[in-house]
Amino acid sequence: MGEISIKISISDRIYPLKVATEEEEIVRRAAKVINERIKDYQENYAVRDKQDLLSMALLHYATAALRVESKVQDQDTAVTEKIEELDNLLNDFFSK
Repeated sequence: MGEISIKISISDRIYPLKVATEEEEIVRRAAKVINERIKDYQENYAVRDKQDLLSMALLHYATAALRVESKVQDQDTAVTEKIEELDNLLNDFFSK
């Protein structure tokens, strides 16, 4: 699969991009989600400046990404601890 050229609209501004064919749908969905978040902020807060709305949306998604990253790290640590525990049990079992 190759790259394709697409145009994405975020906050009434067009961005031409080259993306891998298999990434097109996710990039379009991401732009849609961003625009929905901006619209939500615009409707629910007294903010009209596009830069402020973009910054608020960016902060929202960066915070969410960091939460997920932290959760994954915690889960990785738990899995590693369980593997070590199982390894110790197996070593004890086979050393008898």
